[in-house]
Amino acid sequence: MATEYDLVILGGGTGGYVAAIRASQLKMKVAIVEKAELGGTCLHRGCIPSKALLRSAEVYQQTTRADEFGIQVAKPVLDFSKVQQRKQKIIDQLHQGVQGLMKKGKIDVYQGFGRILGPSIFSPMPGTISVEYSDGKENDMLLPKNVLIATGSRPNQLPGFEFDHNYILSSDDALALETLPDSIVIIGGGVIGIEWASMLNDFEVDVTILENQDRILSTEDAEISKEMSKLLSQKGINIITNANVKADSVKKDQGVSLQVDVDGEIQTHQAEKVLMSVGRKGNIENIGLENTDIVTDRNLIMTNEFYQTKESHIYAIGDVIGGLQLAHVASHEGIKAVEHMAGHTVEKIKANAIPSCIYSSPEAASIGLTEAQAKEKDYEVKVGKFPFKAVGKALVYGESEGFVKIVSDKNTNDLLGVHMIGPHVTDMIAEASLAKFLDATPWEISESIHPHPTLSEVIGEAALAVEGNQIHG
Repeated sequence: MATEYDLVILGGGTGGYVAAIRASQLKMKVAIVEKAELGGTCLHRGCIPSKALLRSAEVYQQTTRADEFGIQVAKPVLDFSKVQQRKQKIIDQLHQGVQGLMKKGKIDVYQGFGRILGPSIFSPMPGTISVEYSDGKENDMLLPKNVLIATGSRPNQLPGFEFDHNYILSSDDALALETLPDSIVIIGGGVIGIEWASMLNDFEVDVTILENQDRILSTEDAEISKEMSKLLSQKGINIITNANVKADSVKKDQGVSLQVDVDGEIQTHQAEKVLMSVGRKGNIENIGLENTDIVTDRNLIMTNEFYQTKESHIYAIGDVIGGLQLAHVASHEGIKAVEHMAGHTVEKIKANAIPSCIYSSPEAASIGLTEAQAKEKDYEVKVGKFPFKAVGKALVYGESEGFVKIVSDKNTNDLLGVHMIGPHVTDMIAEASLAKFLDATPWEISESIHPHPTLSEVIGEAALAVEGNQIHG
């Protein structure tokens, strides 16, 4: 016998469980199939644990700087085991919260591996879900009207740098470290690599970043990338760009030794650990896609603007469809997909209206087009830029490096992009996100009264700076 559902979701991560809650609100009978823990990568191996560690690193560094604020303290002692215990306590609390939400929504959760079956005695269409259990329990058969694939992603690796979970680490491995290494080489200067570099450096680990592009954070505005590189270098992080790592040079013996080709010059780097941070790969293997007409390309599932695959009753969201692989994107995609299933009118998510955040020290955040992207699209741009050092609250706070940059269309005054680096910008980007959603102009942002003294004043000043009317600069 197969249990019937309006919707079965493969994957109980952020995208999957949020979609389940929205479906429940729309009176659907819903089930989630999750092979591990509800909350997925974001809660257990990504967003939350990494930010918990980053916060501990921030507090540790602030304590070492206490004298700057007139407070005399002994040299702080880092107890990394307690750092990890705090991280796990936060995860456990949030995990219990997600479980509670499933009960509240009367959402059935199957703790097993879900596989899509082709046409069978259960249904003439592909989409029946077989739930397989590791303990040998007989499979459950779920017969849904709709399927949502939200199986997420895993850390990518390069040939010759396969994870051995001892010397060569994934971000999952790094989160589980019981002790900190004395030194580490991070391969990849993207968002995850920069966050780990910042955190470990704040924990007083010797950090080297190897990036094969000509700058770190290559998808960010060039000025943000330059400022981040400058500030991380000032903290003591060794950043090497145009670095092509030679996989056949890797040696492991009480640490790792490897060679890097930097503009034709061969360098040798040694460290206790190597962290691979070269993107993520969608989890689409072994879930039964071969039993359907679903189209894939480069390990990603192809969908239309409503997240439907070629099998119109099977949807996919999140990291498995590419785009910006961010938890908040997966959540919104899940909501849109479910509403489309329910027959609602759904507005397409605009890629340039999605904020992205980097939780390093300093933080960075952005939304919309970079200045270079705007010019590539033939916009005639106006740019306003304002530094944190001219904002009183930043000086009070003790972190005055960085700036806010606003890119606008000279002909229409439309807001094209906002880019920030500095204290708490991952919170402040929400104002820019709302401005983009409401099609605000820089003038309208500047007309919005920003309270004094706050860090948010830098946004109002940057908006004024688009026309050269900034007050304090």
